[in-house]
Amino acid sequence: MRRGAITRGSVLKAIAEYDELGRDAFLAKYGFGEARSYVMAHDGREYDSKAIAGVAHLWDQGRVLKPDEFSGGKEHAAAWLKRAGFQVKTVKNPDWARDEVILACQLVMENGWKGLDAQDGRVVELSGLLQLLPLHAEAERNEKFRNPNGVARKTFDIATRHPEYQGKPTNGGALDVAVLMEFLARPHEMTEVARLIRQGIAAGELQSLAPTEDEEFDDDYSAPEGRLLMRRHQARERNKSLRKKKIASVIQRGGRLACEACGFDFEEVYGDRGAGYIECHHVVPLHEAGEGRTKLSDLALICANCHRMIHRRAPWPTPAELRDSIEQKHAADRRAAEVIARPRRAAGEQMLNP
Repeated sequence: MRRGAITRGSVLKAIAEYDELGRDAFLAKYGFGEARSYVMAHDGREYDSKAIAGVAHLWDQGRVLKPDEFSGGKEHAAAWLKRAGFQVKTVKNPDWARDEVILACQLVMENGWKGLDAQDGRVVELSGLLQLLPLHAEAERNEKFRNPNGVARKTFDIATRHPEYQGKPTNGGALDVAVLMEFLARPHEMTEVARLIRQGIAAGELQSLAPTEDEEFDDDYSAPEGRLLMRRHQARERNKSLRKKKIASVIQRGGRLACEACGFDFEEVYGDRGAGYIECHHVVPLHEAGEGRTKLSDLALICANCHRMIHRRAPWPTPAELRDSIEQKHAADRRAAEVIARPRRAAGEQMLNP
């Protein structure tokens, strides 16, 4: 039996039985529970996606899939039903992304670190803005996605985690606390981050930027300023025209295409294959990099390894700072090697002079 090999016809048969028996009887007959994350929409009605997918197997594969044989999410039932041409919707809205919490936290800060009501015009405005952010797919949103009630609750989640709040905190998460602490530590920078996100959405610039490979694969790249400004940052780094101009300007001045952090030269190591190649890093901090044009002086030549190490964890070091840390590591290694070598030299000298 090929798990997941279901056709549109088999799904329609499962739907027909679901409608005939009713939800409770259908779920009880096949041992499924109510959908927790995804439902399938068809002809104006919603169905428990996992149960429908499991029963559809009966008609295509000869037996019903048991609930413990597959998941109801993107890896199994939801994906199979989409492949068969059906719409699958989320039951629960996605967790708040850092960018969204940044915008909510900025609003709370402007309100004197107090939560706001759902009827407040600023909450209504933020609700509309959050629905424009290109962070969550439409299929992952339900009709209550970032509505004023949800936004208002988030402002209280943040406000009640403020160090000076005396009452019992609401059900905020670790991300709310992390962003709050960023605002308390560097309020001007984080306010500018919120302004740049708003500006980028209003201009349509951030909405046109697709997720990067690192973001799609949930890599450990880290930016307190959120995904959207990070996307713009990486789009500028990967601009082929800018990179070529940067490389040309260095060569014209008689410079080497060597990493500004570790000194790695691709041509020295790889020969002709590495000639003319190196990556670029945009050195302007995210909270300062607005919509202005990128200058060649904003770009640093960097090897792939050092580039990843810069982006791996915030705060990001500059290439010069990373170079200093590399040199400090090498110096520490040399000192450690000397300490290990001393007893050996001493023992060798004793053997030569008994």
